[in-house]
Amino acid sequence: MGLSGDLSFAPHLGALLEIPAVRCRAALTLGRLGARESTAPIAGRLSEWSGLDHTAFAVALEVMGDPAAVPHLLRWLAASGEKQVSDVHHALVRLTGRDPLLPERASGPAYAAAVCAAWADGRTERAPVVVRDLVVESGTRARFSVDGGAGRTRVGFDPPSPGSSWPRWGRSLTFDGKPLYRVGSLCDTCELGLSLLDWPDEEVTRIAARMRGRLAGLDRLDAALLAEWIPVLSELETGHHRAFPLDLPLEEVSEPARSWWYRRATARAQEDGDEGEYDDRPEDWWPGVAHFQLTAPVPGGRVPFTYGAFMPSQPPEALDPATVARHAAAIVAGERPAAVVLGWIDDRYVEARHEERWLVGAVLDGHPRLTAYAAAGVPARVLLLARAGEPGGADGGLAGLTEVAAAYGCQD
Repeated sequence: MGLSGDLSFAPHLGALLEIPAVRCRAALTLGRLGARESTAPIAGRLSEWSGLDHTAFAVALEVMGDPAAVPHLLRWLAASGEKQVSDVHHALVRLTGRDPLLPERASGPAYAAAVCAAWADGRTERAPVVVRDLVVESGTRARFSVDGGAGRTRVGFDPPSPGSSWPRWGRSLTFDGKPLYRVGSLCDTCELGLSLLDWPDEEVTRIAARMRGRLAGLDRLDAALLAEWIPVLSELETGHHRAFPLDLPLEEVSEPARSWWYRRATARAQEDGDEGEYDDRPEDWWPGVAHFQLTAPVPGGRVPFTYGAFMPSQPPEALDPATVARHAAAIVAGERPAAVVLGWIDDRYVEARHEERWLVGAVLDGHPRLTAYAAAGVPARVLLLARAGEPGGADGGLAGLTEVAAAYGCQD
């Protein structure tokens, strides 16, 4: 019914909101149909439900896209007693476009209180982006916060799949709202996998192009440099970010069997002492495009298998060979032009047996530079911009970033 586009189903579906066995699917179906006369009935029931039912009704309002749900959500927050606020906060951000900054690494009651406080005054309009708390901790690391960020490139939840029992499951890396890569779920016992969906309508590299003049020989950070880049940093997603200039041993991989997405299975088999063959084929985990990866797992980390993969944001075949050759010649001559990568740390405990950590990133600027570094076998100079974990979550982001910086940070 939800895929039919037929609004004549709405009255029947509205009646199903009263039936426990199907009320979640009915709400999501009404949302997918865009049956806005159901906005108030769905929003009015939020206070009655908890758990997945509560999540499904909040997601239904997101999918509906009806601003009339906003006053209902604000009233719910005011009376929530700080319980299960994450879903309502997410819905408010989606419906209003306002994305207020929450305290870093807040969790439990502190996170809930911060969400309630962020919406307590009833403001729903987007305010100008503010980059604040810009601190250079050393020449090799800095931190800053983005409040109300444009979020042109972000990882966010997909609309729920028809028939799925999980209202929030799949995620995608998007640019200006268009999905680039499917990222998979937040389930921490599942394997991380990325797959190419489509290329953006506009070159992502234009975001970071304004940084390019200072990337030619970047080897340290300073406050003046970051202040100069504030217009670019404002394009990032709301949150608490870190910046690291790194020298990363990267290789370009175009064969599925050479990719860490598949080779990690061998590492797990060795850890288990299992010499049998792995059931999946290399192609089953191939992200669908040639990309850059660390030549070996990150050394010295708490998690023994910390892999790294940087995904292109434009077709590799579109690169200009002359530009790649120019960068290759400069690298051989000793220059170290930097690429810009937007990244994050993803921690997993696969099958509740194997700790696995990924440094994942999307190349914002510097595809030809990374190609030249990989061909020359020289560690690639990369400015990594990374969001340090989800508010209210515990993904190990900051610890993983610290380990990556310790292993590959430019010498201060």
